[in-house]
Amino acid sequence: MPTAVISDIHGNAEALRQVLADIRARGIERVVCLGDIVGYGPEPLVCTDLVRERCAWSLMGNHDFGVLYEPTNFNPGAESAAYWTREQFDREPDAARRAERYEFLGRLRVRVIEPLPGGGPPVLAVHGSPRRPINEYIFPDDVMTAPDKLQAVFERVERLALVGHTHVPGVFTDEPDFYPPGELSDACYRFSEGEKAIINVGSVGQPRDHDPRACYAVLADDHVRFVRVPYDVEVTARLIRAEPALNPWLAERLFDGR
Repeated sequence: MPTAVISDIHGNAEALRQVLADIRARGIERVVCLGDIVGYGPEPLVCTDLVRERCAWSLMGNHDFGVLYEPTNFNPGAESAAYWTREQFDREPDAARRAERYEFLGRLRVRVIEPLPGGGPPVLAVHGSPRRPINEYIFPDDVMTAPDKLQAVFERVERLALVGHTHVPGVFTDEPDFYPPGELSDACYRFSEGEKAIINVGSVGQPRDHDPRACYAVLADDHVRFVRVPYDVEVTARLIRAEPALNPWLAERLFDGR
């Protein structure tokens, strides 16, 4: 059975609900998350609870880390959102539920290695990169501007890897090259024997590839398919604008996918 891979929800419960509904409609039972459940968005508690209930496992992203510990190297808007998010966790009146949520964040893993659905070569899952799992970005432009960086990253990959963090979906190969979903037939990339690939599954809650629709990936034994799901952006934007601690730009960027 295929596995749905989600990432970078960023407190956007409206997008997450639509993605989970799409996954259910496709008959996919197993869902995993590559991290950044919270941060930026207006409904961190709802998203945390949905991931706890629906995902087989989740990784720790840099924003999850920032809420649980400290937001380091964050821009002012992201830092403010991290502290506001922590306040939402702390304000939970039910002490048991508050403890459960913090315990869940504290148990998030940095990396997971498991075989492809149906068996096959191992797949490494991290939030950022195989080299620095929580914080390192792998950008599409790196194939041209930083080939040495990509070579070093691919040295940590046995066969396949799953990442998020940049909010830009696509497939890196060890040529090196990068294939966005729009350049793939039916948004599907088929694995080749002897080739290494790093798959960025995109973002559920804050896409940055100029497509405002939520994005996730479906991983099968011989391919990965990218899926876009429309949601009511205004619902999330309205909630962001209602919170003084959240920069209004976090709402506006959602409409443009940036």
